[in-house]
Amino acid sequence: MKEKVNSHAVKNSLLEDLKLLVKFSVLVANFLPVLAGYILALHFTGQDFQWLDFVLVSFGSTLVMAGALILNNWYDTDIDSVMDRTKKRPTVTGSFTLKQVLTIGIVTTVFGFIMLVFINLETTLYAFIGWFTYVFLYTIWSKRRYTLNTVIGSVSGAVTPLIGWAAVDHAIHIVPLTLFLLLFIWQIPHTFAIAMKKCEEYRAAGVPMLPVVYGFTMTKRQMFIYIAALLPLPLFLTTLGTVFVVIAMLLNIGWIVLAIAGFFVKDDLKWAHWNFLYSVNYLMIIFLLGMVTTLPMFR
Repeated sequence: MKEKVNSHAVKNSLLEDLKLLVKFSVLVANFLPVLAGYILALHFTGQDFQWLDFVLVSFGSTLVMAGALILNNWYDTDIDSVMDRTKKRPTVTGSFTLKQVLTIGIVTTVFGFIMLVFINLETTLYAFIGWFTYVFLYTIWSKRRYTLNTVIGSVSGAVTPLIGWAAVDHAIHIVPLTLFLLLFIWQIPHTFAIAMKKCEEYRAAGVPMLPVVYGFTMTKRQMFIYIAALLPLPLFLTTLGTVFVVIAMLLNIGWIVLAIAGFFVKDDLKWAHWNFLYSVNYLMIIFLLGMVTTLPMFR
């Protein structure tokens, strides 16, 4: 892999470079389900809050996820230099050399796993599955070869509630497993919406995203199918209470309506943008609401 520097790029501050390197918004979005998994596990098992375990799972999982995202940046420098949405990343601007980025990614990952090992092996295993899937099965193997890269990559984000839950108790429980399935399904239409918005950039970079290879109509059909698959999942989370189930069902119905509207709209890119915004808010509401249900007033 060759070093590439965009000599015309405006230099970012160190903080901005670090945020871009770890894909800060993605990192935060992935930590929320970890936190929810931990809090929900305490609620359902009746165990007391343990500061040490909470700190270890919070920082350990964040470091592992950051390590995976950094290694993704390291490997995808050639793609990132072509796409407008990624041209400011420090691997493209030359703020960090690829050797430095590789080192940071490996060190961050190792420290994260060390922290998780101090909790238990189950937590570490789920984190490893997510890390391995994202770095090797998605970034290195499937992203540049198959439209199914989206489905494969979705496994990495889906394990996050299992990581949080396993820090408290075994994660073989209907709640974390349903949240795993919800996250797995959610990521696919969410990613397809991004792929539609940035279709021409992915085409220029040679990344075979679904809308690039099969077009917008096929992508809309696939999005509808996956969004529809979310509909029954709240029924497996009735232990979180009626308020949660009703709001989750309404969110699913709202997304289905938006998906159906996609077959009639004239501006596909605007529709894709609305889907992206809906999916981001959907995820935030679902997991924040899940944690709120553990408050005394909902017991």
